[in-house]
Amino acid sequence: MSDYKVTKLEGIDEVSDGREPWRPVRHHFGIESFGVNAWTGREAGDRIINEHDEAADNDRQEELYLVHSGRARFELDGEQVDAPAGTLVYAKPGVKRTAFAEEPGTTLLALGGVPGQAYEVSGWEIWMPFHRLYTEGKYEEAADSARDVIEANPQYPMPLYNLACVESLAGRKEDAIAHLRMASEQAPDRMRSMAAQDSDFDPIREEPAFKELVGS
Repeated sequence: MSDYKVTKLEGIDEVSDGREPWRPVRHHFGIESFGVNAWTGREAGDRIINEHDEAADNDRQEELYLVHSGRARFELDGEQVDAPAGTLVYAKPGVKRTAFAEEPGTTLLALGGVPGQAYEVSGWEIWMPFHRLYTEGKYEEAADSARDVIEANPQYPMPLYNLACVESLAGRKEDAIAHLRMASEQAPDRMRSMAAQDSDFDPIREEPAFKELVGS
């Protein structure tokens, strides 16, 4: 297998969580040392980057955005910044940020990481296409839609964890425990700590296998 890969951006299939479509660049190349994805606004006025600030203790990412094509308008702590193609925009953790397309087909490349920490691959790109079903309370549909994709990528703990969440909420106790166990094998301390406090697992919290798994 070659130690390098070459592709054009349009060669990476788009995915979406119901907001703006993005191309999972990191996952496509199998990059493990930093996060990078591309986001596209179809029409002028479309929001490309959701408003966030990376201020939570489990985030704290600094991010660098490159306007790959088109023209974007960034809002950074309330200040508007015009960003034509070729512009680089950097934001530290805590800066509230969002971006909108000023021209149809505007695409941003986003890179991020936590200062002072080795990058940890979570696999959020795998789960996000199914996240809207979770937020809408369609737990069985989410579990059915996501299972094959997530099981085909067992190296990522968070998608397995999220699959276990929707299975728990859908009343699929054995499946939920099985997938939570797979997630815990990848990142035992983090997954067990999260599961111990996560209300998504309330339907199976008294199951002996769950208690054994989370150490309660």
